[in-house]
Amino acid sequence: SSQLSQFMDQNNPLSEITHKRRISALGPGGLTRERAGFEVRDVHPTHYGRVCPIETPEGPNIGLINSLSVYAQTNEYGFLETPYRRVIDGVVSDEIHYLSAIEEGNYVIAQANTNLSEEGAFVDDLVTCRSKGESSLFSRDQVDYMDVSTQQVVSVGASLIPFLEHDDANRALMGANMQRQAVPTLRADKPLVGTGMERAVAVDSGVTAVAKRGGTVQYVDASRIVIKVNEDEMYPGEAGIDIYNLTKYTRSNQNTCINQMPCVSL
Repeated sequence: SSQLSQFMDQNNPLSEITHKRRISALGPGGLTRERAGFEVRDVHPTHYGRVCPIETPEGPNIGLINSLSVYAQTNEYGFLETPYRRVIDGVVSDEIHYLSAIEEGNYVIAQANTNLSEEGAFVDDLVTCRSKGESSLFSRDQVDYMDVSTQQVVSVGASLIPFLEHDDANRALMGANMQRQAVPTLRADKPLVGTGMERAVAVDSGVTAVAKRGGTVQYVDASRIVIKVNEDEMYPGEAGIDIYNLTKYTRSNQNTCINQMPCVSL
């Protein structure tokens, strides 16, 4: 009965995963549309890597309903944090640290597209970085962290738009929102141009059946896949057979068609 307990948007896999990653300033204990001013709705420097600056509704809810960025997560205190690569003595390491907006203010953070040598050291003497919400040039010795990826700023929906950086922000907002309204087809076809996030959306939304363990396919038909598990992945005393029952022509919440088709290598 809560305003924040909603009927899942099941139009397509993207709309499903986006609905689960939504952040709302409305509801019990939150704001109301009438009282929320411009400052609350606007993009803030602390949104970087935590809340998407693009994906938000266009109507009266603009800026009040947001989407979680691709790599963002909540910490033990409920604050959003985003990952950064640690820079040790001017060399970018593979060590990942998650920082909240408060912690981030203490560090100098380089952009993800900064030029690096093969050893991971900064090529240029001066590096474009963010510090205390401002962007400026810093000496490479002053850098503490580096962005993990260029797409960590945006949400899952926005990260599916090819060449997003060349688009006007208003049009990107419309594109990110309209992708969630695409109706599933009976014969799906892959796009000619993609961003590499398509697989992650399909798998993480839970609509695809992915093999839990390696093995050989013993039987397959339109609604069932039987796999004999590799011996090194079997548990002691088990039969070693994994059965995957596929969902066939089921109705979704939005009355679109959910249908799984087997795709195996024999």
